[in-house]
Amino acid sequence: MTKADDLFVRLSGVAAFMVPGLALWVRSGYSWGAVVLLLCSLATAGVWLRRRPGRDAWLLFGSIVAMGTVWALDFDPAQGSWSNLDRPAKYLLALPCLLYVLAYPPRVRWLWAGIAVGACGAGLIGMYQALVLHLPRANGFTNAIQYGGLSLLLGLMCSVALLVLWDRWKPWQRAGWAVGILLGLEGSLLSESRGGWVVLPMALLLCVWLQGRSGQPRKAIIGAVLVVVGAVGLMAFKANEVRLRVDEARQEITQYEARGDAASSVGQRLAHWGLAWRMGLDRPLTGWGRYGYEAEKQRRVAAGEAHPIVLQFSHAHNELLDIFAKRGIPGVVVLLIFYGVPLVLFWPTRRRVFPGAAGVLDAERLCLRMIGVLLPVSYMGFGTTQVFLGHNSGTMFYLFMGMLVLAILQGRERLRLQTPGQAAASLS
Repeated sequence: MTKADDLFVRLSGVAAFMVPGLALWVRSGYSWGAVVLLLCSLATAGVWLRRRPGRDAWLLFGSIVAMGTVWALDFDPAQGSWSNLDRPAKYLLALPCLLYVLAYPPRVRWLWAGIAVGACGAGLIGMYQALVLHLPRANGFTNAIQYGGLSLLLGLMCSVALLVLWDRWKPWQRAGWAVGILLGLEGSLLSESRGGWVVLPMALLLCVWLQGRSGQPRKAIIGAVLVVVGAVGLMAFKANEVRLRVDEARQEITQYEARGDAASSVGQRLAHWGLAWRMGLDRPLTGWGRYGYEAEKQRRVAAGEAHPIVLQFSHAHNELLDIFAKRGIPGVVVLLIFYGVPLVLFWPTRRRVFPGAAGVLDAERLCLRMIGVLLPVSYMGFGTTQVFLGHNSGTMFYLFMGMLVLAILQGRERLRLQTPGQAAASLS
């Protein structure tokens, strides 16, 4: 490995730390690592353009292109604004970054450090905002719902890293991972985002099953119990607020069903969901488009066919229904592919986590794959009550965490297939 190669491997490692590590507790922290990757991709284009990324990389590449194309359809020159190109531009700029990290895969230790620091930072900024600034809902430097969801996801990633790789860590490292779990959960709790309450039990059950079927059932069950106990313990400090939020949700559902009252958090979501579903059925093949969606909402409100509260938001508060209304069934298919490709690529099959003829579990590979699976599964859960990919934080975290996990896995596989001498040279 040349000095230039070593430099770019180290820089990809720095980015692997920054993407999760700065995501929530630094302003625009989810973009810093992406900027490093983009600059490095431009500097090394002559290298990665000559390399074949492989089938898995092309699948991820294709899913990014497809989703970016769907967002690019929002651009309408007649509206006189170029701001709608902001979202598809992120997908376009992610493509060279993907090819760069595949050519210069980061060391996995950078990602572990980033996840731990990111979870701790998320919880600490949440505590500062709640206890010092006395904000009603902690939000990091983004939307409270986005912050709460990503903080929970980082906490869950910490739990996977701690439990699957338990034997690898020293006692002080185990303590650090445990703190990361608690602070990640605390950040989500302080955001008072109820979307995370849907994801937590679903993600825990999935992690227990995946870890258990890979030969670690005892660790999986004990870990899940401890996470639940920790979450319940943290909730005890905000028992009144949690109880209030649950009661509010119950009352808002009852009021909407009885009187059609949509002037509440739950009520307006139900109103949006119903409207988006009807609009999607009216144009199932093409959808209404972004501007057509807004215009048709206004028409239906004026005609008394929809509650006026739907005019306060530009999305349907549900990822699938929002894209169904705006882009029809083809848009839904692309979104499912965008979720499904990482799920398929990272799914920890026996062949993937028991490599080689010896049939010995590669715990680090299992851990990386479980983290990769958590990403789309969590986003599907968050997307039931929020258009998570409609925000910069949600888009950037999903795009860049996915490509980093894939690059690290492929880098490890490349080392495994090398001779001992080649592997030592690569690691030097």
